[in-house]
Amino acid sequence: MFNNRTKSRRPLQRFQPVQRSLLPERYTPTTHGGLSSGTSHPFTCHNENAQLFGYEQQVKQAFAHIEPTLHRLSAMQHELDFVERAQAIAQSELGFELPEALLADSWIKALDIGQLYAWCVFETFRHMSDEFFTTKPLAKTDDGDFQGFLEQCGFHTLDISPCADGRLAHVIRYVLRLPYKGVRRKSYAGAMFDVEDSLQKWIETEMLRHREGRPNQADAATRYLKVAMYHHSSAQPNSEGCAAHGSNTQRAAMAALERLQDFRQSVENSFCCGASIDLLLIGIDTDNDVIRLHVPDANGQIDVDYYIDAAELYEATSHAVGANAETVISEHIGQQCAARSLSLPSEGMLRLSARLLYSNLSQIDYVRQYHAGCYSDIGHQECFIGMGIGFEEVQLRNLTYFAYLQTVEEGAKDMDVGIKIFTGLNANRGLPIPVVIRYDYHGQVPGARARAEARCRQLDEALRNRYHDYAERGLLHTLLMVRDCGNDASAEVVGTSLALNRKEQH
Repeated sequence: MFNNRTKSRRPLQRFQPVQRSLLPERYTPTTHGGLSSGTSHPFTCHNENAQLFGYEQQVKQAFAHIEPTLHRLSAMQHELDFVERAQAIAQSELGFELPEALLADSWIKALDIGQLYAWCVFETFRHMSDEFFTTKPLAKTDDGDFQGFLEQCGFHTLDISPCADGRLAHVIRYVLRLPYKGVRRKSYAGAMFDVEDSLQKWIETEMLRHREGRPNQADAATRYLKVAMYHHSSAQPNSEGCAAHGSNTQRAAMAALERLQDFRQSVENSFCCGASIDLLLIGIDTDNDVIRLHVPDANGQIDVDYYIDAAELYEATSHAVGANAETVISEHIGQQCAARSLSLPSEGMLRLSARLLYSNLSQIDYVRQYHAGCYSDIGHQECFIGMGIGFEEVQLRNLTYFAYLQTVEEGAKDMDVGIKIFTGLNANRGLPIPVVIRYDYHGQVPGARARAEARCRQLDEALRNRYHDYAERGLLHTLLMVRDCGNDASAEVVGTSLALNRKEQH
């Protein structure tokens, strides 16, 4: 059942409104898919909002149906025709059949709901992942133009490190409306990205520019832009902010800025070319997706106490009908800088900042129109932990807690935060914590796939050793996947902790 070609599978259903009673609280749309009353911003892209909402509901409803379906199966497990009826219900509600091994002997022993739950989460994710890479539902027709725009702004690479919190998983495609293939995204708890990893990526990027002229020539007057994204909660600031920083917004912003400065210093100390690095700090209110942009001054310096608030921009430009968006927003940034006696950022940074703020205006309306201005799931409501290297296809809010890492030891802090979150979400209710262990590789490199699979198994073993109490009690289950990221291929399943026979695993 964990193969990539399954007869019992059908495509994920396109969005159709469902009854509130069938959905867990975490994913009940506040407006049932309709628009809320009130006017929208003149710069809002309504067609894109509708497209993004349809995709969000399509995927999240697929996960939301898991618990109600298992509730039904649990109540009927001792009926004579249970297996046949269970498979019919699963096919109808979830889009796939269940493993026979987990349904067998249900008349003499209780169903292992924990394993069934984990299997359904894994299969739903695999289905979502397959469709993402085959149908490309979040691609934009102008994605190819972004690199040109970035270079016009004076940058050749945009490297973003959001917090690993699942409430930021959609920052690329939704909050900032950027093409997911046009930027580098690696998430870390508290946005405390690995400086050495970013340094290595900078080295790789500069090497490609010198050797192959990708993404542009080495002598082009462009720079590497590193962005860190922290978060806060306006509704519950003392409890639903960043867990890694004790829900202290100022501390989260300061820590992210210090990490950015460490990265620039590491380049200067190692290669004497810190001028090739630009920095940007962004905050996001996870309740409504409003961003605050800490625009650097003319010297590239960032002040955590100064930022452009997208909500204030929304109100200030709400009547700019027919105006040039970039000009209006750039003027607003200039006015805000002048009011604080601060110098304007470079022309390129100003232009990029205007685009990010412009894009966020559509997202503000998105939340207002489809979620009544504030998400109902203010706190953590992720469905699984994503661990390892990869997960390009996860572009949705509160779906996945990320733990990007090479080894469990180096990512211990990130994993501990994730396990703590899921202890409250799942383990305390008797449901297992589903962890997808993923390692992407480059297929043109000899032996890369075998090494990726071996790394998955090493991570799996280390995870079980670190959280052995959860594993022994059946409260931790894993799915192992690898993916050739060089050819847009779907991910492959290479193992699972679930008690399935070989045919059902592969």
